[in-house]
Amino acid sequence: MASLSTLAAGGLIAVAFAGCGIVGPGPVDTTGATPFDEPLAIPPLAESHVAADGTRVFALDARAGATEFTAGVESDTWGFNGGYLGPTLVADRGEQVRIDVTNSLETATTVHWHGMHLPAAMDGGPHQMVEPDASWSPAWRIDQPAATLWYHPHPHGETESHVARGLAGLFLLHDEAERALGLPGEYGVDDVPVIVQDAGFSRDGEREDPQRGYAGGLGDELIVNGTRHPYFDVTDALVRLRLLNASTARTYAFTWSDGRPIELIATDGGLLEASVALDHVRLSPGERAEVLVRMTPGETVMLQSRMTPEIAGLVPAVAATNGGTDAFDVLELRAAGDLEPGASVPARLVEIVDFDAADVATTRHFELGDGFEINGEAMDPGRIDETVTVNTLERWIVENRNAVPHSFHVHDVQFRVASIDGAPPPPEMAGWKDTIFTEPETTYELLMRFDDYADPSTPYMYHCHLLWHEDQGMMGQFAVVEPGQRATMSEGTHHEH
Repeated sequence: MASLSTLAAGGLIAVAFAGCGIVGPGPVDTTGATPFDEPLAIPPLAESHVAADGTRVFALDARAGATEFTAGVESDTWGFNGGYLGPTLVADRGEQVRIDVTNSLETATTVHWHGMHLPAAMDGGPHQMVEPDASWSPAWRIDQPAATLWYHPHPHGETESHVARGLAGLFLLHDEAERALGLPGEYGVDDVPVIVQDAGFSRDGEREDPQRGYAGGLGDELIVNGTRHPYFDVTDALVRLRLLNASTARTYAFTWSDGRPIELIATDGGLLEASVALDHVRLSPGERAEVLVRMTPGETVMLQSRMTPEIAGLVPAVAATNGGTDAFDVLELRAAGDLEPGASVPARLVEIVDFDAADVATTRHFELGDGFEINGEAMDPGRIDETVTVNTLERWIVENRNAVPHSFHVHDVQFRVASIDGAPPPPEMAGWKDTIFTEPETTYELLMRFDDYADPSTPYMYHCHLLWHEDQGMMGQFAVVEPGQRATMSEGTHHEH
């Protein structure tokens, strides 16, 4: 009866979407359809200098531009320091950094440091808007493990548009523990950024708005680092791919064309305790993964995404119109005839110290609705929904009660998934996370500790990272305060738990 109820709910939701004009795109399969004949663009490393006080200083300029995704055909795009995407920022744990952000666009925007532990006033959320021809210079000390993070705009109601136009880039963190492992680490050679986005293109190759499903805009083609049909020439036997799902709505299930296991070594917030061999790596918008692949001289293998309703956790009627049955060729790897030998990967990568559930000070509940609300309320920039005491461990129960896809992202902290519907998480979700895909009718128990930064007047965000959902109001705000302190913005009804 439960299965029949779920199936019926999925069918009713699909009909309801059609009645609202949200029919959604049909299934897409691009595997084997197109030769991959464009060399993969590698985002440049961001230039920096060290100021007199020891601060490493970067500069980002958000600007409008034009990009030839198809030779000879220009598309209007936005980028940082260029026409599309942005440079890769790199910093070490312990460094003080400052990013001088300039907005050369004709509209206000922000820059959010996704996955970064930092003061709320430096977070780059909707309360830190940068007006046209203005600048902003957030500064903080890097104090978290080596990880693949990223940066992107976060203007309330317009995040999907700004990210889709091209405002995004990687922010890589290193530390001594990671460097000591001997993992591939030469940027753009054996340590390769893979920023995956979906897009729509006209017949003549100009980028256009994709068709919209319930999840949001879903393009029928992929670009990687801004490159259509990309290949990468491999010169090392062991290659590290840093996968970022920078799409606004589409969830991927990354796998290899020849069926070899995909070797996962890191998730959003850093390295796993040990590598995990998987059939696929599922990434929803905003999630990252680091994977290793061993190549033999002269071989070719295609990174693909092959979603199924089972992987998406969706009933077929909902999956079919929200990318849950789609398959794509993503990136072709072409090994040279002679390869530099690859080092062996240590059996143990890092130690992750578990939180002690007995230390939980507060439990909070978050229900994700099908009307783009959390706990029955849409985002109000003037309302604090939750007030957190600094230096405490909290349990957040996140429940998707619907038959439709959502995700959940928390600013400032990396959390641990303690359980999924009461069961331990699978190995690929056992590390540090800041974003999770929330399957329908599923409950997630998250443990997170709010260290270091308290600011009663400036909030952080939690929200669905399907960016259309976020823009429609599926977002809340929390302030971190000192013991006994109250947020100075007006507080909502859900902060007392």
